[in-house]
Amino acid sequence: MQKSRFLIFSILIIALDQISKFYLINKNLRLTNFLYFNYIENTGAAFGIFQNQKFLLILISVIVFLVLIYYFIKLNNNILLLGISFLFGGILGNSIDRIYFGYVRDFIDFKIWPVFNIADSFNTIGAVLIAYYLIKDGNF
Repeated sequence: MQKSRFLIFSILIIALDQISKFYLINKNLRLTNFLYFNYIENTGAAFGIFQNQKFLLILISVIVFLVLIYYFIKLNNNILLLGISFLFGGILGNSIDRIYFGYVRDFIDFKIWPVFNIADSFNTIGAVLIAYYLIKDGNF
């Protein structure tokens, strides 16, 4: 698959993330017995770590993004490229929030896990794809 298609995935993830955050801002909805849309403003990272460390979190995002660009250019494996494109979209989706608002807008709430968003979901899926490949291929 051409690398440009992977970049399109990243752009679609960013768009989906930002649109979902726009429409669900300040909404608190119960969708099912276990799924809620519960809007929060997270000034930290995953699980609320590094609260109010905006500069540090942006710096980490830039460093990770640059490393991913290097591997995106270097690699030709579709699983790894898909994982990297998911991370591109997730990192940029949350970085837009962090730069523009000073916090990340989270809203997906299962009540047994910290509240998260679409970008977080794709960061997780991307990391799992990369880990799967590395473990499967014996490179881990």
